[in-house]
Amino acid sequence: MAKFVYRMQNILELKKKIEEQEKANFGMATARYNEEQQKLRDIMIKQAGYERQLRELTVGDIDIKEIKTCKNAIASMKVALRAQMIEVSKAQKAMENARKKLNAVMMERKMHEKLREHAFEEFLDEIDREESKITDELVSYTYFNTENERE
Repeated sequence: MAKFVYRMQNILELKKKIEEQEKANFGMATARYNEEQQKLRDIMIKQAGYERQLRELTVGDIDIKEIKTCKNAIASMKVALRAQMIEVSKAQKAMENARKKLNAVMMERKMHEKLREHAFEEFLDEIDREESKITDELVSYTYFNTENERE
């Protein structure tokens, strides 16, 4: 029996490898986004801690030096929070770009797989036609041989 050989198999394999690379890129972009989100949460927690500490410092004995230190820490946390929000936004954009690339590559691979399936179906149809032709030739041969023997 004939063996099916897809003439663009090397392209399909290349598309699969590219897809794997894009999956890895998307995974790294997602991991970076998650890291940046975690850093943002940590900064928010620190800021809330400083704000709580400031409220505690304003009750009871007042230590101006401690209050100023705490206010400066809160101000620096606000700056760090804004900077981290920008980093989160950049990471999110990078993740979305990686997702778009991955989707495009996946669509290309699926298109090539559909082409391969179509070529395989054509191959099977060709084999069926050849088998039918051989069967018809056999039937014709046996019919004519039996006719000739009867005469």
